[in-house]
Amino acid sequence: MKPFLLFFFLAMISFSSQAEFFEVKDIRIDGLERVSSATVFGSLSVSVGDIIDRSSVRDLTRDLFRLGFFNDIKISRDGGILIISVIERPAVAKLIIEGNTAIPEETLFSSLRDNGLSEGQIFRQSVLKGMSQELERQYVKQGRYGAGVEIEVEELPQNRVAVTVLIDEGKVAAISGINIVGNLIFDDATLKPLFELKESNLLSFISQDDKYNREKLTGDIERVKSYYLNRGYLDFSVESTQVTISPDRDSVFITINIEEGSIHTVSEIVLAGNPMIPEKEIRSLIVQKEGEDFSQFLMTFSSEKIAERLGNDGYTFAEVKGVTEINNEDKTTKILFYIDPGKRAYVRRIEFRGNTKTMDEVLRREMRQIEGATASTKKIEWSKNRLQRTGFFKTVESETRPVPGVSDQIDVFYTVEEQPSGSVGASFGLAQSYGVSLGASIAEQNFLGTGNRLKLGLNQSGFQTNLNLHYSDPYFTKDGINAGFMVYAKKQDFEEGNLSNYTTESMGASTTFGWPVSEIQSVGFGLGFEKLELDSGGYFKTRLMEEFLDEEGNDYLMFTSNLSWGISTLNGSGNDATRGQAHKISAEISLPVGDLNYYKFNYDGQFFHTLSENLVLHLHANGGYGDGYLDTDTLPFFKNFYSGGNGSVRGFKQNTLGPRDVPITPGYENEADAFGGNVVVEGTVELLFPMPFLKDKNLVQMALFFDAGNVFDTDCGNVSEDFCQEPTISDLRYSVGVGGTWKSGFGPISVSFASPFNTGKEDEKETFQFNMGGGF
Repeated sequence: MKPFLLFFFLAMISFSSQAEFFEVKDIRIDGLERVSSATVFGSLSVSVGDIIDRSSVRDLTRDLFRLGFFNDIKISRDGGILIISVIERPAVAKLIIEGNTAIPEETLFSSLRDNGLSEGQIFRQSVLKGMSQELERQYVKQGRYGAGVEIEVEELPQNRVAVTVLIDEGKVAAISGINIVGNLIFDDATLKPLFELKESNLLSFISQDDKYNREKLTGDIERVKSYYLNRGYLDFSVESTQVTISPDRDSVFITINIEEGSIHTVSEIVLAGNPMIPEKEIRSLIVQKEGEDFSQFLMTFSSEKIAERLGNDGYTFAEVKGVTEINNEDKTTKILFYIDPGKRAYVRRIEFRGNTKTMDEVLRREMRQIEGATASTKKIEWSKNRLQRTGFFKTVESETRPVPGVSDQIDVFYTVEEQPSGSVGASFGLAQSYGVSLGASIAEQNFLGTGNRLKLGLNQSGFQTNLNLHYSDPYFTKDGINAGFMVYAKKQDFEEGNLSNYTTESMGASTTFGWPVSEIQSVGFGLGFEKLELDSGGYFKTRLMEEFLDEEGNDYLMFTSNLSWGISTLNGSGNDATRGQAHKISAEISLPVGDLNYYKFNYDGQFFHTLSENLVLHLHANGGYGDGYLDTDTLPFFKNFYSGGNGSVRGFKQNTLGPRDVPITPGYENEADAFGGNVVVEGTVELLFPMPFLKDKNLVQMALFFDAGNVFDTDCGNVSEDFCQEPTISDLRYSVGVGGTWKSGFGPISVSFASPFNTGKEDEKETFQFNMGGGF
């Protein structure tokens, strides 16, 4: 302001020395370099033909200074010509930032630009202070309270300047203490784990959870508040919060003063508004009960369940709000659920976004919400779940929007992020039990975006060589009947798979059909044939093998039928699921027209339950039974069940549990090989959680596990009981341990560390196990 008054005073002296009033016949501007004359003329309050005086000069000078382009302005006249002489402020020719590592340079340049400082702009000295404060504020948000900013301005020729911003980022201040004052009922050991912010500890350099953040502290305080409200302390309050910084600005101390209050019980639950559905049904959805301690979570959850129920009847705009009426005298509260259903809504349109490869038809056939029908929250959510279960999409999000100008219609949008569904090229695998496997394959789970599956592969490992072609159409008919076929040729060396010394060469084909019984159930039927030739291992032939070959020979043509029933409510595929359950019962029965007559029944079940945001309980059970019929006395030994290793009972070598058979060769009677059996029982309990400290929660999945299982045989024949077990609970094998699966660019890599127990003398233990493989 002072420079303006000085320049205005000089301008007035210059102007008044010539005349007090005069008519402007022309206007001339001197001293412009980069500022255009049009910009100056456009800001003038004086025009040719005007009569001006001292007041006009004052207004004119003020308007020109407001442009911010000039350091000096002088107004004079030459006869009828108004002369405006200006000295422009310098332009910023160079803008340099030095010393920044924590904040990207582009972010800092953007902040400077927003504050009026960038290359090419007019340099304003007044901007510097505000700019320095803004940069320091950005570092404070990161907990760098000792950060400092200095600015150097270098004058350059042609009225230009170079501005250098020197940044001393300082250290990130660590939380040295979190002090909760007033907690008499719940101690610090109970409350502090609720905080996302932590006091500095040995792992802080990895987790970075000891860095102060205002937003995180707000969230932590809300979690403490919720903890008390969920336990009935309705009059809980946070009296004050203080955050102090040490003199060296390297440490942060947080103090939270609270008033715990008293527990309140629920005296009455009242429904208000227009429920639209029977009161008895609404009350069945309310999980908070009269006489119980109040819980904010239960009240909110009940409100959501009521709104969800109304949404299933088309009231997608329903609002349900739980309100408490507190009586502090007797420490009780009344809960009122205000229900406003709104208008019943109909779905005008369903749109899909993000599916650049997958056809709209593939997504639309999974919809259980129909356009033109009454909107249903359950059907909209179930349609989303069905899209997730296709396996074609990394993420699926659903959104409902009211139709503008219409009060009873909505549009439903499903936004998907597609993920790679196929691979072409080479494959690589490494298993501790089978060694290296190599192969070439063409596999496409979403062939040409149709949702059909195609796979052609050749795989080679120490255990087997396998050539196969598989094709399936999940919507062979519009009603959802699926169909598929497979042809294959393979050779297996069972000795390489830790089993008895024999090999098989086989070729075959099969076709399958599946019918959806309901939204979550399906049945399947298939037919197949297989031609198999067996090499018994010659000199090291085992006793059970010899008995079977003497009776059945070693060359077989088999025709099979396959039956299955399945039910699934999982919200994802494989171990990516977080809730729901799946059960499948299947049967493989050889038809009497073949050389061998046998049957195999199998059950596989899974259960997932979310315990917390990052913790999922997973239960898995597997059981099977097989036998021969008609003129085949037993289940063919090469169709046996096997157990042990990854995917089974970890901690034991792959396929080595259960019955064993001994060679008939003299001198090798005690070198028994795993032989499998006609009964398998397996179970797993796992706690699944993401790898700590990783930003991508889906990259590595960890598991604490307990495995149990074994293979048995109901007909041990002449085999010693040392080598063959009939089904008994006491002979189950167990293991506990920790494992992890990394979804790497080379395919999934799984490792496990297990400690087996209740072992037998013939069991082959393997504490560390790993598996890797995939396409590239």
